[in-house]
Order: sequence, then C-alpha cells, then structure tokens
Amino acid sequence: MAEVALTMTSVRSASKSPGSPLQYIKGIGPKRSAALEAMGLRSVKDLLYYFPRDYLDRRTIVKIADLRRWISGENAGRKESVTVIGEVFRKEARRSRRSNRIVLFITLKDDSGYLQCVWFEGVQWYKDAFEVGELLAVSSIPQADKLGRPQFVHPEFDRLRGALEEDEPDWGKLFNTGSIIPKYPSTAELQKIGLDSRGFRRILRQAVSRHIDEIGDPLPEEIKRLANLVDLRRAIASIHFPANPADLEAARRRIKFDELFYFQLMLALRKRALKTQMPGISFRVESQLARQLVDSLPFQLTSSQRKVIKEITEDMKSDKPMNRLLQGDVGSGKTIVALLAMLLAVDNGYQAAFMAPTEILAEQHARTLRSFLGQLPVRFRLLIGGQRKKLREEILEDIRSGGAQIVVGTHALLEQNVEFAKLGLVVIDEQHRFGVLQRSELRQKGTNPDVLVMTATPIPRSLALTLYGDLDVSVIDELPANRKPIKTAVRLEEQKQKVFDFVREEVKRGRQAYIVFPLIEESEKVDLKAAVAEYERLQKEVFPEFRLGLLHGRMKTEEKDEVMSRFKDGAYQILVATTVIEVGIDIPNATVMIIENAERFGLSQLHQLRGRVGRGADQSYCILIADYAWFDRRRKGEDGQTVLVEKQNARKRLETMVETTDGFRIAEVDLELRGPGEVFGTKQSGLPQFKLANLVRDGELLTLARKSAFRLIDSDPHLRLPSNAGLRQEFERQYAQLLNFASVG
Repeated sequence: MAEVALTMTSVRSASKSPGSPLQYIKGIGPKRSAALEAMGLRSVKDLLYYFPRDYLDRRTIVKIADLRRWISGENAGRKESVTVIGEVFRKEARRSRRSNRIVLFITLKDDSGYLQCVWFEGVQWYKDAFEVGELLAVSSIPQADKLGRPQFVHPEFDRLRGALEEDEPDWGKLFNTGSIIPKYPSTAELQKIGLDSRGFRRILRQAVSRHIDEIGDPLPEEIKRLANLVDLRRAIASIHFPANPADLEAARRRIKFDELFYFQLMLALRKRALKTQMPGISFRVESQLARQLVDSLPFQLTSSQRKVIKEITEDMKSDKPMNRLLQGDVGSGKTIVALLAMLLAVDNGYQAAFMAPTEILAEQHARTLRSFLGQLPVRFRLLIGGQRKKLREEILEDIRSGGAQIVVGTHALLEQNVEFAKLGLVVIDEQHRFGVLQRSELRQKGTNPDVLVMTATPIPRSLALTLYGDLDVSVIDELPANRKPIKTAVRLEEQKQKVFDFVREEVKRGRQAYIVFPLIEESEKVDLKAAVAEYERLQKEVFPEFRLGLLHGRMKTEEKDEVMSRFKDGAYQILVATTVIEVGIDIPNATVMIIENAERFGLSQLHQLRGRVGRGADQSYCILIADYAWFDRRRKGEDGQTVLVEKQNARKRLETMVETTDGFRIAEVDLELRGPGEVFGTKQSGLPQFKLANLVRDGELLTLARKSAFRLIDSDPHLRLPSNAGLRQEFERQYAQLLNFASVG
C-alpha cells in the first residue's frame, strides 16, 4: 500500500511518553523503580495510568456508640465499611484458646464508648506500631464479638498526628480515611518492598499532586463537548483520588472513552486505506455458474441469504477490495453463499481459496462443495497436511497453473510453495481462529483479492465493532423455512436411563442420534467416562438392538470419512463421538443430540454441538446430561471459591442453552462469563487489552467512540489539522505497531 493515512516514518519518530523517571518521585528509590519497571511502569505517566482495581468508601465517620446499629437493626448485613476516630486506650497480645495463636487486641476510646480492634496476623509489628494515647482513624466492616459488642478485625488505619490540628480535619493528608480510597493491584514481591495497596496510594498521591500537569489532553474540544467528557487531567486525578462517586464515574467514563476511541480511530484508518488507496478487482462478468447452481438447488434460498449475496456481489463488482465479515448461526447456510461468491470469481477467470481452521472442517467443506457443484464444470481441489507426496505435488501444480479453480484447505494454503496463478477471492471460515498475520499471508498470494471472512460463532455487536470495525458486516439472521427450533433440556446423571429410553423411541421412529463425550480415553486427572469405553458399553448393554458407530479425533481421515458416510447413509443409527463432530457433519435425519458431562463444555461449544441436529423438517432435541457433583469432588486441593464460581458458571451456561437458541444471545452470555480474551483466544492479534472499558457493559460508549473516530477521519483523514496534532502524536505512540496491519481484514 503506497500510503497509510499515518505513515510509518512519522510513527517511528513519535515522541516518547512525557514525564519524569519514576525513581525521582518521593517514596520511589532505585529498588522500587526497578520493580515497577519490570511491570512496564517506566515513567510518571505510566504510573498515573496504573489504575485502582477497586475502591473503599471511607466517607462515613461514626461514633463508637453508634456502631451497634451497624451490626444489628437497620444496617445489619450491609457489609459497609465505616470509620471511627479514637485514642489508643489499651493494647494487649494474648494467646487464643481456640487456635493457640497470639492475637493482638487494641482498645480505642472516644467520648461515646470503647471499641476493640483485633489483629491475627503481623501481631508483633502492630503491637510496636501503636502507642497508648495515640489518635487513630480506623476503618472496617463492623463485626460482633462473642458478647455481641462491635469490633473491627484487621482495620485499615491512619495516624492523625498533624492531620487534625486545625478545627476542620485536613483529610487530604490521610490515605485511608475521610474519602473514597483506591485499592491497587499488587503482588507478594511488591508487598515485600512496601508497595502494597497502601504503598501505591502514597506514591500515587505524590505523582498526582506533582506531575498531573505534565499530562496533555490530546482529544479535540469538539469531541469532548459532544461526548460530554471531562478534561483528561481531571479524570486521571479523580480516578485515583475521587472526591465523590460522581467524580469517579465521570473519570472512568473519560478513560473508557479514550481506550475505545483510539482503537476505533485505528479501525477507521484501516477501512479508509482499504477503500481509497488499495486498487481491487472489479468482477464484471455475470456468473452463469452461480445461476445454474441456484436453479439446481432442492431448496429455496432464504430472504436473508439473498440479501447477503447481493451485498457480496456489489462488493465484488466494485474496483475496491472487498473486506466483508459474514455472520450466520449454525445451519443458516453460509457455505452456499460463499460458494456462489467463489463461482462469480471463477466465471471472471479467477481462482478462489477457501481456508478452514482444521482438517476435518476443510474435509467437510470439500464434501459439501463437491455435492453442491454436482456436474458443474468447475475444477476443485483439497489441500491439507499429511497428503501423499505425489498427490500433493499434483495439487500444487494444479493451483500454480490455474487448473484448480476452487481450492479448499487448512493452514497448508499458507505454505511458501503454494502459488496461485490468479487468486481473486479468499474465503476464511471460523476466521477468529486465525491470527491477523495468517490472514494477511493468504491475501498476499494474490494481488489485492477480495476477502470474505465467515463465522458461525455469533458475535455481540459491541465486540464486532471492536474486532471487525474496519470490515463491512453481513448477517444471515434467518434459518431455512422448514427448520423447527431445537428443544433443549438439562437432565442429571440419575435421570440418564429415561434419556436413553427417549433415544430408543426416536430411533424406532426411524430417526438417528448423537451421544457426545469430551474425551476418548481414561484420564488420571478427571473421572470422565471415555468415549471408547462408553461406546462398547452402550452397544452391548444399553442399545444392543441398534447399530452404533464411533468417531473420534485420533482416527485417520479415511476412517472418519467411512464412519460419517455410513452414519449419513443410515448404516449407523446412533453415533458415539467426541467433540470432533462440533463441526463437519450435516445429517438431516439426526434429531437427538445427547451431550454427556455437559457441565464441562463451554457455551459456544455446546451451541455448536446442538447445531448438528435440527437440520431437517422433523422436531429435534438436545439433552444436556449434567453432573454438578463433579465440581464438589474437585474441591479437594483446589481453591473453594474458584470451584464455586466454576459451578455457578456451569449452571448459567446450561440454563442459557435451555432458555434460547439465539446464537447472538448465547454469545453475549459467553462473553460475560469468559471475557473477549478467552472467547477469541490469544491468536487474535489486534484485540485491545482495555484497562477499564468493558465490551459487554460499555456498548453505548463504544458506539459513541466509534462515531466520533469515523467522523474525525472523514473530516481529517491524515490528522493534519492543528487541532488534531496532539491526537495524532498520542495515536502514533499507542498504536504504531498495529498500523502494520492496516491492510489486513
């Protein structure tokens, strides 16, 4: 690409982050500076952007006599932290009869009564730290002792010497009292050098008070006004030391907006570069092959499919490169749409490449395309790893000469010896499993070919705007007319016999069923029934009257093909399988999906597995067999809270499956439970690591940031106006490395 809106030369010359070295901040010497640098905090600005993980509201200061109402009566159970100011009246360390540990008791008094504070850890340090007669402010959630009296356990504290000499307290001199207190993330190593949450509060107080003016605000005034945003300096000061909840909310909103805005700005630049600076292929010839295929189909395309085909066709006729995302739920008919696009490329004298993430999916696509193409005069090849050398050389030559008009493959398509004669269209399936660089490599095997990326994993709008904001998006949101919604239910292990009886009745009616397991052999880590062993038991003891097949990932390709073919032909009535069938089998006669140990599957995976049934006109069923007690059995040797959260998440996943078949709703819940990093994996290069912004909860702010960024690039494509100079510099500093991907979808 001749020129990206911001050139790489200007990126390399972008100035470093402003601010002084950390070690010159009061309270940070060489040792702490080195520890912070190891965390990536090298300058004052880096430190100012080290945001709190949570807050404690310490603005409620009460008399000791009033504490009783916090442990009984109207405030009972509120778990709200309060602050007491009192004088150290007594301190005593004594051994606990119950635990045989030394426990420290500090008694505070004010003019209304006495309060006992208790420390179980660091007893000697706290005993030496306090002096009788010293004035303290202590903050904690009030608890009741054995006699029902209020007490504080391990309270936060501030010494009030000097802070309260005036008639009005100067809370600004304190770190733990009288305001909203930030809590900072720390580690055991940082705590050893005094950088626990309290230590971070001290150095951040210095950084904010002495260096906040070094922070410039690059956001244009017009954007701040329209988005109702506070000044950046005020936002950073308030996010560390907010005066009240409203200030904190305004600060968080500004910083979230910045995170979303800069990333959307990069997407706007990418999209503009693709549309205005990169010449594409203009496919002019109407496709007779596509028309023949549509006329030969035994079904009617849905209105949603026809709409998407029109959008893709318009893109391909344009002289700008197509860069389009096609979303469609399981069974919505994306493959036929992609094939029609490929036939348009073939009729115009170009080749089409179709890349899938796994061999089994590539093989299934090959079978599907071959069945659709029928007698059409299109030369089609499959390229995957592990093919015989002679066959592979023959396929490579076919691709090189242009004889292979459509090529389906895996990562093998990216290899250096794969050379296309005239690549015009790239189709990438389940594209979130590929990194940006991999997609770029395939695109570079042609001269700016059109790109269509597809996913059967529905993506919530907020995440789609972030991941694919530079792509045009098409959505197939309609299933074929004869499809009935799949009925889904959860059954427990002890109800399994009734489930098998139901399977038996369905098979007797001429239908077929899947029974899916997570693993294929016994594992010492988990007490999971292996699919191989269960297959034998099911065939001999449960369904001896039926023919069962077995399919798992360790079978050879020829063996998988044989099993799939026999199941499709009806030779097997029940298929016992692992998650290898998550994608790749389309059997209209299969009406029952049984998923064993469903609590151990991810939500997206459960939805994909369910999509294997419901492919015909008959009512289909998905039964999730759950063993929640498995989580309790795991508790030994593991963190109990972690196990509890996992158990709750498992219930939420299964409840969601029962409640809806809407893939987009399922994707939203999956995103809430796992977060975008887990949903899309570490390979998704370019996925931003936001500190505050949440793609699930901040959708409205994301939309606002997107509109602001795209509007700005429309009016000033190169950010050359004087009012945008600071913005350009900050953008280059943050996203220089990502501009390399400006031409990648």
